[in-house]
Amino acid sequence: METIANPTCNSSTLAPYEPSSQDPWDTHKINHVYRRLGFGASQDDVDAALSLTPGQFINSLVDGAHNMPPTPAPYWGYYSNYDFSDYETQNFAFFEQWRLQTVKDLLEENLRGRLTFFWMNHFVTRFGIYFHAPYAFQYYHTIQIHALGNFKEFTRAIGLNPAMLVFLDGVENTKYSPNENYAREQFELFTLGEGNGYTQNDITEAARALTGYNDWPQENGEIYFNPETFDDGVKTIFGQTGNWGYDDVIDILFQERGSEIAFYICEKLYKFFVSPVTDNIGQTIIQELAQTLTNNNFEMVPMFKKLFKSQHFFDEHSVGVVIKSPFDVVLNFLKETDFYYNDTILDALIYYTGLVGQEIYDPVDVAGWQRDESWINASTLTGRWALIDEFIDYLDQNGHDSIFVALAKALTNNSKDPYFITKTLVDHFMCKELYTVSDYDIATDIFKWDVPENYYDQGIWDLDFNSAPYQVSILLKHIARMPEFQLK
Repeated sequence: METIANPTCNSSTLAPYEPSSQDPWDTHKINHVYRRLGFGASQDDVDAALSLTPGQFINSLVDGAHNMPPTPAPYWGYYSNYDFSDYETQNFAFFEQWRLQTVKDLLEENLRGRLTFFWMNHFVTRFGIYFHAPYAFQYYHTIQIHALGNFKEFTRAIGLNPAMLVFLDGVENTKYSPNENYAREQFELFTLGEGNGYTQNDITEAARALTGYNDWPQENGEIYFNPETFDDGVKTIFGQTGNWGYDDVIDILFQERGSEIAFYICEKLYKFFVSPVTDNIGQTIIQELAQTLTNNNFEMVPMFKKLFKSQHFFDEHSVGVVIKSPFDVVLNFLKETDFYYNDTILDALIYYTGLVGQEIYDPVDVAGWQRDESWINASTLTGRWALIDEFIDYLDQNGHDSIFVALAKALTNNSKDPYFITKTLVDHFMCKELYTVSDYDIATDIFKWDVPENYYDQGIWDLDFNSAPYQVSILLKHIARMPEFQLK
């Protein structure tokens, strides 16, 4: 699948975007922000943002996300196995509760939710490996509180999280039997990138320094440091020699390889928020962002503001060049229609997104989902269509079909013109207009359904017709099948 715009044509800089008559601040720009920095927005949210300047809007999103308190802990959030009355039954039930809460957060938190989801695919763990609901909560909590914080301290905190200690075998890493898994992924995936600035000896020595987190007095409870299993010998990491421990590894890593870390992280964020494809200009942008990150001692907020306020981020060549993930497909649709949903619907959508390749809390492997073009193949494409079909059918079959017409009326001021209604609804979900007028004509014919043509010509038909809910529903299903709908 090809993207509509060529992202390598984006020659804009990180200078702040200033609206002009040729490049206005409008709903198109605001939807771009919400689709990239969140999971879409209702029309009311978009209209409210029009009263702000671009800088004010970005500040409100970034500062709001940074200052947002974490989701409250469930009562079972720090249970060990012994605290459950029926572990076999309750553990997975509690996990399902928390997975549902996570998706609700994604819908409600805009940038904090988006970044939490990003970091869950960066500092990857898999519930299927540690299989303990309280660890899933604790992992999520750690990511939430650090999502826009200091990346160095984030890296320090995540390595001692129980889910990570179990997933990458830190709990088995002792001076008697060193385990290199976490040290390797720490360098290869979490901070530096594969083969970038470290050696096998650095991995081996770092693994020795990371030993000792093996005191596990209660099964699936808190994990403590045990000095008896810590390797207190001399280690050499990145040329620095000493009796290093866990905190020393983090300090030395960021001291000796800070510029490499900053570039690696900023490149990954750039590909996520701006474009999966980079050219020489993109590399220059990433280097500037990396410099901002290091200049601020790895505090991420200044770097985020610089990127999200920039001409480069708002450039039209950055719009519609990222393929939506399965969660983007369903959550954007929920937000941009403002349709009714409940826990049953969300649980079903969680299940179906898993079937098409995005199972929350269980990325495919330690490297995470590879995103963009990897989301779409012959089987997953039809599955993505089914995500929207199943949701629309559920609403229709459970007495909520009136909201289809309500959406059409709200967006078109209760128009009676089928072409105008169709084009307005199509454009509402798209980053850009369709290629040709004939694409809109095809959609209009689908929307008109079996209603006699003279009903439209003579103004007999309107959105209060008995067939109107069905007509809107089949148009929405058609929209979900358009190639442009798959992009953000």
